[in-house]
Amino acid sequence: MAVDIKPRMSREEVPERLVPVILGGDILVYSLMRGLFDAYGLRSTVIASADIKFLSTSKLCEYRVLDRIDEDGFLASYLEDVGRELSCQGKVGLLLGSGDWYARILSESKERLSEWFVIPYIDFPLLDEITQKERFYEICEEEGILYPKTLTVDCGDPDAQIELDAFPYPVIAKPSNSACYHYAEFPGKKKIFEVESADELATIFRDLQASSYDRELIVQDFIPGGDDAMYSITMFAVKGDVRLACAGQVVLQDHDPTAIGNPVCIVDAWPEIAIEQAKAFLAKVGYDGYANFDVKYDARDGSYRFFEVNTRPGRNSYYVTLAGVNFVEPIVEHFVCGMVPPVREARKPFLYACVPPYVIKRSVSDAALKERILGMYASGVAQFPLFNRHDTLAHGFWSAVTYWNQIPKFDRFLWRTGGKQASVG
Repeated sequence: MAVDIKPRMSREEVPERLVPVILGGDILVYSLMRGLFDAYGLRSTVIASADIKFLSTSKLCEYRVLDRIDEDGFLASYLEDVGRELSCQGKVGLLLGSGDWYARILSESKERLSEWFVIPYIDFPLLDEITQKERFYEICEEEGILYPKTLTVDCGDPDAQIELDAFPYPVIAKPSNSACYHYAEFPGKKKIFEVESADELATIFRDLQASSYDRELIVQDFIPGGDDAMYSITMFAVKGDVRLACAGQVVLQDHDPTAIGNPVCIVDAWPEIAIEQAKAFLAKVGYDGYANFDVKYDARDGSYRFFEVNTRPGRNSYYVTLAGVNFVEPIVEHFVCGMVPPVREARKPFLYACVPPYVIKRSVSDAALKERILGMYASGVAQFPLFNRHDTLAHGFWSAVTYWNQIPKFDRFLWRTGGKQASVG
């Protein structure tokens, strides 16, 4: 159960005393920067491992490149120095990260860093528990929440054997712990594997055993359906009480093997049953802060199947802002100011779109959905979080490069394969 949040400052003090420090270099980082600037006029300090141009050219942040950012011991020491510097200036840091690995490290380092920073992540024992996918599914079972049929095998056990014929092929294989998987290196590494044969599954398991990854491999029954069968549910809770809820139907996902499963286009939707089940999960564990659920609609029985919970704002959380609530506000209200945010449902129509309409035209097979989405582009509803007319010209240039580069990227990873689009969750 989360502990009471002690306010670090009043809302009126936020613009003068709060300094957001954001780790990483993806679209969520810019979405956080933009939300904090729009709501409070705050410029962020962004720390990343490389020069990501659409971030480093932005006027919304001070950008730092830190080569050893992926070393957790070094990172914590570096952040201590940053915290002391802020404290000498009479300021307090708000420490945010852009991925599962950062959420894990920051949660684990709460006690060490909380003298200087507000760290808006759940306590580490709970984070470690529910991000183990086998434990996530156990809780789902307890709450009557459906999930794909699943088996697990321990990659850290050299004598472990994998059951190759548990489900008909194709099957889905993925690491149970994405933070530990972050460090694993082996040929053909993917975020998620869509496995076509027993031989392929055996090879993946052997490669994982030989790598640094020592947690479980999850093997799941493949739920039929394309990208548009996926749903994203985002919630902000206080001690398990959901204060903000938003959801969207995925129109299209990234098909680059290193980023597969990341939505690049999401449209407003409200899957009532799945939303209520997500609320039940958060109430069960006494969750505090942002959680993001990946869910898939199973047309075979009309159910929604839960894949996982991300213990942080999702990469695409800007869709909450498009739906009517600036998604950074509950973070500041609760964790910085000690308030309980008002109950809100973000249900304004939106189209979160990280790809040009040409990509939708070529990639989406459902004719009715394609027509609806292209119409939203034509009417100006579609919004790309990086396109911000209030930012610099250089930022605008690199954002356009990122946006239009999706065309050759989809040509390489989807269209040249014959247009196969099968969501893997």
